Amino acid sequence: METIKIISSYALPAIILIILCIGLYKEVKVYDIFVESAKEGITTVIKIMPSLVGLMVAIGVFRASGALDLLIFALRPVTDFLGIPKEAVPLAMMRPISGSASLALISDIMKVHGPDSFVGRVVSTMMGSTETTFYTLALYFGAAGIKKIRYALAAAMIADFSSILASVWICTLVFGRS
Repeated sequence: METIKIISSYALPAIILIILCIGLYKEVKVYDIFVESAKEGITTVIKIMPSLVGLMVAIGVFRASGALDLLIFALRPVTDFLGIPKEAVPLAMMRPISGSASLALISDIMKVHGPDSFVGRVVSTMMGSTETTFYTLALYFGAAGIKKIRYALAAAMIADFSSILASVWICTLVFGRS
């Protein structure tokens, strides 16, 4: 374990040193390229900022308005049929929308049920196997300047839904429903 700590503390400085040495060897102006890339990064941030702000506002309105609770209530017969624990449904609904809201939800679930409970294991597995789909689409498509996402949203939502079902199934198979 001590070896891993030593390697990890020297890895990043070693990579930076290697890049600088290769740049010097190839006579590349490393600092100028770094500054130019930083400018491009700032430009990208400015381009995608409206999409991200809009998404964050929409998430806040969605949660504060009670729409999330209404949606969870409406989906209750389906989630009960699929065997998704009722405590995990809010996470399943918020995970594609917001990573930070998902972390807050999973923290609350862990405080109430504990990490070694069936619900705790399901939400942990769910958190690791799903994606913040809307955030990711807004970020990457916004950065690339793509307006029409075509089938990306449908494919991502199918993947998220499959991951949610797989999380419940795998946890039931491995740990049982206790």
